[in-house]
Amino acid sequence: MKLFRGLLVAGVAIALLSGCGGNKESASNATQPPAAAETTDAVTTASIVNDGEAFVKAVSTEGTWIVATLNDLTLDKDVVVAGEFHDKGAADGNIYRKIALYAQDADKNITAQYTLTVPKFTVQSENLRVQGGTIKGDVYVEANGFNLHETATIEGNLYFASEDVKASAAIDGKVTGETKVQ
Repeated sequence: MKLFRGLLVAGVAIALLSGCGGNKESASNATQPPAAAETTDAVTTASIVNDGEAFVKAVSTEGTWIVATLNDLTLDKDVVVAGEFHDKGAADGNIYRKIALYAQDADKNITAQYTLTVPKFTVQSENLRVQGGTIKGDVYVEANGFNLHETATIEGNLYFASEDVKASAAIDGKVTGETKVQ
């Protein structure tokens, strides 16, 4: 009787374990997620950064539509803001990108402003807005729609790649150096 009970328990255990085990499908049978979902995930969230390396990655083509800093940042290499992004990461939203060099409260009032110090800051993303804080270094704009918000400052020169690029810009903030086409 003990032998029969032992075999019965072992048989039930094997049946349960094999039924609960992993169902590994071959790569050809696995359902692939839509490519759009992967792309959307990469751009829907903001990058909140507190060091130079994270900032450089966040403004790259693999970055996000909005990059917010938590403190002053100093980089010893040039920074390029590149890639096409959409407002709030929505694929059907307007082309837009934002660098937020400030902190804000629940009512969206600026509570602190930060300085980004770089040798050269190049804008290749269309409709980039720099809001709050200061970019300390020369800014080179190669894309249309650059916006320096009234709360932002460039401590350096602001250069545009062409007259058309300059004409498409909105400079409401302060530029301490020259503003010209170069």
